[in-house]
Amino acid sequence: MKISLDPRVHTAMVSDSLDDLGIRNNVMDAKIRPLQMTMRAVGTAATIKFVPDSEYDKNDPYGAAIDFLDTLQPENVVVIGTGGGLLSAFWGELFSAASKARGATGVVVDGPIRDTQLILKVGFDAFGVLSRPLDYKGRMRVESTHQPTEVGGVLVHPGDGIVADNDGIVVVPKDLIDKVFTMANERAQKEKTVLNELTKGRTVRSVWDEYRLL
Repeated sequence: MKISLDPRVHTAMVSDSLDDLGIRNNVMDAKIRPLQMTMRAVGTAATIKFVPDSEYDKNDPYGAAIDFLDTLQPENVVVIGTGGGLLSAFWGELFSAASKARGATGVVVDGPIRDTQLILKVGFDAFGVLSRPLDYKGRMRVESTHQPTEVGGVLVHPGDGIVADNDGIVVVPKDLIDKVFTMANERAQKEKTVLNELTKGRTVRSVWDEYRLL
């Protein structure tokens, strides 16, 4: 699907729009941070889940992850569930390059990332909890792909909307993407007006009473 979100929209606007619909707890754990403050990823979730396992196929140790990467579609955000595991990194330079070439817009993982400087050179927006150089081979394995997966405390379904920036990562249920993004776009325009009024020196009370937005 085509994602239509105003570039001025940030995660707070999306979160507020979900609040207005009574959906509250759809923001991932604050430990998940972008590699750079300016990073922003918007798209639909492509999920993959890892679990601890010391066994692996020596002839094809990355087979499941490779097959997953080759399924990525334009505007996907890769969403990786690790159970918060820190045994290894789950993402690096080459996975970033492959994903970017397929039109993916970013990755969100509730575990470590590696090759961080090289990911920056690739120009791929990446969000994780910290960096570690450890390979996942012999430490973790892929348990599932394109299945509902808990990531950062939020259950993410394939196709859910993902909006990630320096303030956090918001998950939008698939069937509400159009509605929530429309609300967020309208909020962005309204906030522009409110900001203009406040910078003119109007009282906060009068602006609130007129626009009902802060």
